[in-house]
Amino acid sequence: MTTSPTSATGLPALEARLRQDLAWLELPARHWVPERTHDAQPVLDVAIVGGGMAGLAAAASLTHLGVGAVIFDQSPRGFEGPWATTARMETLRSPKQLTGPALGLPALTFRAWFEAQFGLQAWEALDKIPRLQWMDYLRWYRDVLAIDVRNEHRIDSVTPRGSDGLVELSVTSPEGHRIVYARHVVLATGRDGLGGPTVPAFARDLPRRFWAHSSDVMDYATLRGKRVGVVGAGASAMDSAATALEAGAAGVDLLIRRADIPRVNKGKGAGNPGLTHGHLHLPDEWKWRIRHYVNAQQVPPPRGSTLRVSRHANARFNLGAPILDVVPVGDELRVRTAKGTFVLDFLIFATGFRIDIEGRPEFAPFSKFVRKWSDRYTPAAGDEDAELSDSPDLGPTFEFQEKTPGECPGLERIHCFCAPATLSHGAVSGDIPAVSEGAKRLAQGLAGTFYREDVAHHYANMEAYAEPEVYGDEWTPAPPPPAVPDMAASADRERLAS
Repeated sequence: MTTSPTSATGLPALEARLRQDLAWLELPARHWVPERTHDAQPVLDVAIVGGGMAGLAAAASLTHLGVGAVIFDQSPRGFEGPWATTARMETLRSPKQLTGPALGLPALTFRAWFEAQFGLQAWEALDKIPRLQWMDYLRWYRDVLAIDVRNEHRIDSVTPRGSDGLVELSVTSPEGHRIVYARHVVLATGRDGLGGPTVPAFARDLPRRFWAHSSDVMDYATLRGKRVGVVGAGASAMDSAATALEAGAAGVDLLIRRADIPRVNKGKGAGNPGLTHGHLHLPDEWKWRIRHYVNAQQVPPPRGSTLRVSRHANARFNLGAPILDVVPVGDELRVRTAKGTFVLDFLIFATGFRIDIEGRPEFAPFSKFVRKWSDRYTPAAGDEDAELSDSPDLGPTFEFQEKTPGECPGLERIHCFCAPATLSHGAVSGDIPAVSEGAKRLAQGLAGTFYREDVAHHYANMEAYAEPEVYGDEWTPAPPPPAVPDMAASADRERLAS
């Protein structure tokens, strides 16, 4: 349950401190990227697609470096990202002390925001951050940094234009349809950023009224009195099962392929600043080996999420129960598994996401030209991994690279700052622990790119710069020194005269 504020003046004081911190650090830097227009409209420095945590951190980092950034998000204001829409956990899974998108600014952390309202004692009593309270913090983050977010703006297409160094975005909003131009585009589109939910092949043949993916927007109250099956054993499976039980489901059967639920979060055990900053520079073999091991071991559900399910007497954990087939019979589903047949009314697939950039219509202008890891790397036998093979092979500023050089000029102006960047860059583009480091890497890379692209402009500005450091009326030129007789020349004249 979210704690109620105890101080009406806490946040104003924190915001004043943040403004002072930014002023001491000379942030944000003045805007220095040359202004451009195209078709009589301003060209954006950077357009960011997605206004969740990663998009906000990227925009803030760019602004701090004096680069303009505008976010386009399809959701209504305050509902960007999954936290207040499709996420169903009670609390975040990350430890509360992680600084998340604070960008190294203490006054911008969730802890500072929380303590300013509820006090130190409440912070010490807090176990994990309530999900909806995290969304409140992100709303404040956006407002206190005055980030430019255009809500209810859907991106219909992203087209690199190699001829003029721009990227064209087709945008639909409540005001209608228009074309926006930007020099660079950042895709901060979250967990399913380059694809979408994945479900087993048999699910695609089932009538849609019988099933949902755990990421679907759905009213769980419709499951009241129904027999529900949840496929999977990860965090999303537990959250979906618990939400169904709390909504009054007659019973929930978790259908778990493995013989046991994963117990240890291997990725958490590997987390340190060395990995955060070093993964990008690892040999391909090590990048693949690390990420494949994490995928193969799987991330276990949080203990709290599992207890949220197990406290219900009508919840059942069916281990070693992979689904063999599903047959609709009237208004029921006959779900045959290795542990027997279950008669259910509804299935929820907590089966994760796939990377499928070609399947996203808004990326059609460039998706077939993107180089994937499968285009240049073959893993050792036994280490095959579809998610990793489908991952884009990104450059040092998260930029897409061409599968065949020269086939899609301008592709490098589109940057992947979402989950599919993990194999190339590490977990810095969407997860809470290192999102600040990822946002700064992106912003610094883009700032350097802008300067390189406009170096002639900046050199001309340097040549034209004429603000004097010393003024003529502040000093008096010394008179020339008195003439000193040239004794040698005088002696020569005397000899000539004699």
